[in-house]
Amino acid sequence: MWLVVGLGNPGAKYERNRHNIGFRVVDELAAKHGLSWKTGGKLGGDTASGVVTTERGRERCVLLKPMEFMNLSGFAVSRAAQFHGIEVPEILVVHDEIDLDFGIVRLKKGGGHGGHNGLRSMIEQLGDPGFARLRMGIGRDPKAPPGAKDAAGWVLSDFPAAHAAVLTAVIAAGCEDIETVLARGIVAAMNQHNARSNLQAP
Repeated sequence: MWLVVGLGNPGAKYERNRHNIGFRVVDELAAKHGLSWKTGGKLGGDTASGVVTTERGRERCVLLKPMEFMNLSGFAVSRAAQFHGIEVPEILVVHDEIDLDFGIVRLKKGGGHGGHNGLRSMIEQLGDPGFARLRMGIGRDPKAPPGAKDAAGWVLSDFPAAHAAVLTAVIAAGCEDIETVLARGIVAAMNQHNARSNLQAP
């Protein structure tokens, strides 16, 4: 069984931020498969568990949205993994990725945190960077000076209205990627989906 984690910040003011695309993907996946969210609880996040229909049949999984803010995400992930008896290689985290252009969706097996505070917290709390990642490209701020390190203003800003159609396609692609991971595992899903073109391309 997989634990699928969507990263974001709780609260209405962050809801449509670039940084919250992980929340939006798992929300869409839950809605698509009729899974209901349970809020509060002792795990430190909202959870939805049940069956996802995939290309290979019905697969059980747990969805998690940590609700302790991005830089503390690892606590809820660690608690949920322990509670459900899920090992690190069966954790898939959905997160925003500034090193990929908007419109690009890529799967990855393990790796570092790349400066992403949610991933940093997960690695610290799990003690293992070997979890799978679904990287949702948001690109970099075109107005930022070359080599700028601080991207907080960019990731905590909303997607513009002009990106709505592509954003819908990106979120749908993220759900498809998750379904394939649940059915076939991270390596097979990478082989199947990582050649996908930029969804923003004409």
